[in-house]
Amino acid sequence: MSSSTEVSAATTKYAEALNGGIADALAEDETVVLLGIDVGAGGGIFTVTRGLYDRFGPERVIDTPISEMGYVGAAVGAAMTGLRPIVEIMFMDFVGVCLDPILNQAAKLPYMTAGALQCPVVFRTQTGAGRSAGAQHSQSLEAMFAHIPGLKVVMPATVTDAHDLMVEAVRDPNPVVFVENRRLYGLRGPLGEDPQPLGRARVAREGEDVTVVTWGQMLRECLAAADESSASLEVIDLRSLVPLDMDTVLDSTRRTGRLLVVHEAVQNFGAGAEIAAHVGQELFDELRTPVRRLGTPAVPMPFNPDLERSLLPDATKIAEAAQALRDEG
Repeated sequence: MSSSTEVSAATTKYAEALNGGIADALAEDETVVLLGIDVGAGGGIFTVTRGLYDRFGPERVIDTPISEMGYVGAAVGAAMTGLRPIVEIMFMDFVGVCLDPILNQAAKLPYMTAGALQCPVVFRTQTGAGRSAGAQHSQSLEAMFAHIPGLKVVMPATVTDAHDLMVEAVRDPNPVVFVENRRLYGLRGPLGEDPQPLGRARVAREGEDVTVVTWGQMLRECLAAADESSASLEVIDLRSLVPLDMDTVLDSTRRTGRLLVVHEAVQNFGAGAEIAAHVGQELFDELRTPVRRLGTPAVPMPFNPDLERSLLPDATKIAEAAQALRDEG
C-alpha cells in the first residue's frame, strides 16, 4: 500500500493519513470529486484537505456555499450520473439539515431502480465530544445511520484505517458514511500496519478475561484501560458498524465468556445494544455474566469541560466496568 503523504510511517498523523487517502482516491479515478465547505483553497477547518485544491484543481476540489442540504443533494445527484463524490459535512450534528438526500435518496435509489442507478458517494463527517464544543457540535450519531438500510457506516480508529478505509469507501459502489472523531486528528502512528478490508474487525489486543468491543476514539481509551486493569482484556476494534463483523465478536466472547461494549455515543438505543442483543441471542448458554454496555448518559453534552469529562467513558471507567464483569463470575 502506498500513500500520497510525504511523511514517514513513524510520524504520520491521522489527519495526514486521511488526506493521503483522499488524494490517492482522486489520483486513482478521475470521476472522484471532493466537495464541501472550505475543503478547497482553505484546506478544511481541520486541515484534512490541505493541498488537494492546488494539486487537483477547482473542478475536482469544490468549495460550496454554507448550505448542507444544497451541496449534499448535489453530491447525491452527481453520484447518480456517474461521478464518485466525497462530500464533507463539517460536523455530524449538521446532518439534520441534509438528511433527506442521504436517507431517502442515496440509501434507497439502487433498490428502487433495481440497480439501474447507483450512488457511490462518501459522506465524510466529524464527530465526538471532549473539546468543549457544546451540545450542537459534540454528538455521536453513528447508530442513526447504521439503522438505515442501504448505507455503510465506517469509523476508523487508527492511522492505517484512516487511509485505507477512505480509499475503500470511495471504491465501494454503495453510499458510505465515513465518520472521523476530531480528537483523533493529531494521533500519530504507523501507516500501512496490518491493513484489513472494510467490514472486518481487528483484535487490537489479545486477552483472556473480558472481551471489550469498541470503535473510533474509544479504542484509545479501551487500550489504556487494558494497560491499567488487573483483568486481562481482549480489545476489538470493529472499524465499521455496517458491515458489522459479529463473527470476530462472537469468537472472542465465546472464549472469554464476558462482553463489555464501549462507545462514546449516548448509551440508550446505541449500537452497543444491537451488539449485546446479537451476543445474548447467540451465546446465551455460554456467557458467564450478562453483557454490559458503557456509553454516555442520555443528556445534551455540556460546554463545561469538567461536566463534559464526567459524562464520557474513559480508561478508568472502562477498567472498572471490565473488572466488575470479571468479578461477577
